[in-house]
Amino acid sequence: MAKKISILIVDDEESVRDSLFNWFIEDGYRVECAENAKKALSMLESDNFDIILADIKMPGMDGLEMLKRIKSLRKESIVIMMTAFATVDTAVQALKDGAFDYVTKPFDPDDLSHLIRNASNQISLLEENEILKEKVVSLENVEDLIGNSEAMQKVLKEIESVAQSNASVIITGESGTGKELVARAIHANSPRKFFPMVSVHCGALSESLLESELFGHEKGAFTGAVYNRKGRFEMADSGTIFLDEIATISQKMQVELLRVLESKSFVRVGGNKEISSDFRVICATNRDLKSMVEKGIFREDLFYRLNVVNINVPPLRERIEDIPLLVDYFIKKYCMSMNRPLISIDSGALKRLEEFPFPGNIRELENMIERAIVVGNGKKISLKDLPLGKTVVNTTFESLDDLEKNHIFQILSKYNWNISVSAKALKVDRVTLYNKIKKYDLKPAN
Repeated sequence: MAKKISILIVDDEESVRDSLFNWFIEDGYRVECAENAKKALSMLESDNFDIILADIKMPGMDGLEMLKRIKSLRKESIVIMMTAFATVDTAVQALKDGAFDYVTKPFDPDDLSHLIRNASNQISLLEENEILKEKVVSLENVEDLIGNSEAMQKVLKEIESVAQSNASVIITGESGTGKELVARAIHANSPRKFFPMVSVHCGALSESLLESELFGHEKGAFTGAVYNRKGRFEMADSGTIFLDEIATISQKMQVELLRVLESKSFVRVGGNKEISSDFRVICATNRDLKSMVEKGIFREDLFYRLNVVNINVPPLRERIEDIPLLVDYFIKKYCMSMNRPLISIDSGALKRLEEFPFPGNIRELENMIERAIVVGNGKKISLKDLPLGKTVVNTTFESLDDLEKNHIFQILSKYNWNISVSAKALKVDRVTLYNKIKKYDLKPAN
C-alpha cells in the first residue's frame, strides 16, 4: 500500500481487541485499541485514524452514540460497526447515521480483511480531497463568524489563541454581536470538540429552574420531578458549558457556581451523591461585570474565576467594512433556505446600511436582509425593501428643535417606542430620551 492505513479498534472485550489487533498488524496496518467510546474519542483528538471499528454494545456511551459524535465533526471518517446482537433495526440505524458497513460476531477473518481493503480503497480515492480539507483553516468552518475588519481579525486571533487551553473565558459585547458564535468557535477548535457544547440561557430561567437545569434533579425532589434528570454540568462532561447572560444569576447561584468551578463536582437537586464532571466553562454577558463587582452585585471571587480570558466582540458600528460581507452571506443563506434565485443588493441600499447605527447589531442586520428577501420581488434588494425608517433629508424645519423633535419621533416609531433600543440608536441614555419625549410632548401615532 502506498499509504499505511491506520485503524482504531473500539471494544470493551479484551479478547476481541487482541484478535483484531493481531489480524490487522499482520496485514500491514497501523493499529490502536480503546476499551470504551470515551477513550476512543479522546484518542481521535490527537490522531486521525482512517478506519474505526466500533462495537455497538459498550458500557457508558454506546457505539451508535459515538458514531454520531464522530460524524458530526468528521463526516469523512470511515466507521464500521460490530456487534454480537445483530438486528435489522440496529443495522439500519447504523447505516443511517453514516456507518460504512456493519459486521457481526464471530468474524470471518477473510471477510473482515476484504471489508477493510474496500474501505482502504475508498480512502485512497479520496486522499487528494482529504489533503485539501486538512489545509483549510478550522476557524473558516465556523458558521456565521465572518469579518475582515481589524476589530474582527483581533477576535479571531484571540479565539485561536485561547481555544487549545482549558482556561475559562468571558465573552463581552452588546446584544446581537455574536457572542455565542464566538463561544462555539472556541469549542470547535479545542481538544474538547468531540464532546458536547451545552448552552444555558441564565437570564431566561428563575433561580430554582436554573439550579435544576445546571445540576439536574432526583425523582421526587420537587413537585413534577417524576424521574431522575441529568443537569447541564453532567451533560457537558469532557466538553464545554456555555453560560449566556451570566450577569443575571442570583447571589445564591453565584456561590453554588463558584463551588462547582473549584471542585468540578456537584450534587443533583434532591440527591446526596457527589457527581464529578470535567468541563470547560465559557460565559457571555452584555453587562459590565467589573462595575457589578465594585457595587457588590457580582462576587469578586467568581468574577476572577471566570475572567481568566476576556474576549470583547465589537458592535457592528465599529466594523462597518464587514457589512458588505455580512449582507452577501445573509442573502445567500436566506435565498437558499427559501429556495429562491440568488439576488444582490443595489449600491444605494448597501450605502444606507453602512450609514445605519444598528443598535441591534448583526442580529438586526440579519433580520433586515431576511425581511427584504421576503417582501422584495426584484432581482436586487433596494432601499424600499429595507425597514430603515423615513429620512428627513429633503424636509425643511424652521428650528433645530423641530429637526430634533422629528428625528426622535422617527426613531421611536421605527423601534415601536422601545425606549432602551431607541436610546441606543440615538446614542443617549434612557433618562435623556425620556426628558426629550416630555419636552416635545411626543406620543405614539394612532
